[in-house]
Amino acid sequence: MSNPLPLARGGHGAHCSRCLIALPSSQVEVDPSRIAVAFYCLGTLDILELLNSKSSEHDRESWRSWLWEQQISGPWGAGFRPSTYVTPEESSGGLSDYDVPHLVMTYTALISLAILRDEFSNLDRSGIICLLRSCQKEDGSFSALPTGGESDLRMLYCAFVISSLLDDWSGIDVDRAIEYIRRCYTYEGGYGQTPNGEALGGTTYCALAALQLVSGMQARSSSTVLTPQERKRTIRWLLQNQTSSGGFSGRTNKLADACYCFWCGAALSILDAGDLVDERAMADFLARCQFKFGGLAKAPGENPDPYHTYLSLAILSILPANHGDDESWTLPRLDALVNATEETAAWARQHIPEKSEKT
Repeated sequence: MSNPLPLARGGHGAHCSRCLIALPSSQVEVDPSRIAVAFYCLGTLDILELLNSKSSEHDRESWRSWLWEQQISGPWGAGFRPSTYVTPEESSGGLSDYDVPHLVMTYTALISLAILRDEFSNLDRSGIICLLRSCQKEDGSFSALPTGGESDLRMLYCAFVISSLLDDWSGIDVDRAIEYIRRCYTYEGGYGQTPNGEALGGTTYCALAALQLVSGMQARSSSTVLTPQERKRTIRWLLQNQTSSGGFSGRTNKLADACYCFWCGAALSILDAGDLVDERAMADFLARCQFKFGGLAKAPGENPDPYHTYLSLAILSILPANHGDDESWTLPRLDALVNATEETAAWARQHIPEKSEKT
């Protein structure tokens, strides 16, 4: 076996630190989703345990303040918008139809604030519960916005994580949501983005994580468990997505992509089948995705970005390979269900629920 590449921790941390200041030209299209970008950058620094060394207390306080500025409320409830990009300068403070909270951004804002160890004293918990009700549709799925938008398993997963972190499921019709998840199951063993859709690695993770998050609820555990045949089929499909390159593809007969190492690998971990992954081959693929100036790309030779950097490191935290004495690959464990380090997930579960205000 050839000598493995080290994990360029400092370079990856520097890449995400730069992206917290300004995005490179190759990433300007994600500028309207700044909270998600902030989540990937802060998450990377958290996994690499570089947050304090790569930022000052003034930086962290300014990030916390900016995140709270994105919490907005209206007749549909409260949550976090992606950024202020649709707010005109002459705005009197009122909200337009295009300036509403977003489920994905609400989820990523909560985790980002937990990474920054915020106390969540400003969180509009009842408003978020109202937002979840406004976003759930008749078929059990969730739209990204209370006014509409994308509606698929990704939004449902975010709604489930938010409810779990709040320790309050009253904003969701859980039975209808579970039935929607089951309708997204495909003959291949994965889950489509919507019913009758093609199996995708990302939405398979979303489905399995959501079912696991709700599995502990009384009288619902049986409805959230895969049958032995379903579990076997899902594990087989996920494992078949690991290609000869060592990376994972997100769909059948597609090329490997660093992000799908997380989506498929984390899904296998949730199914207690992570030991079936060729972890060393996956780590070697991700090592080749490293950019010489920091950051990880979707594939070797491509440009890096915070999304692929974070998810690559996240799966290395869940399914670490044996690198012997090379400590550059040693990372803290990740909570695969909420997609945050175990320490950050514990902080979120302690400070986000309503009961934290009484302690």
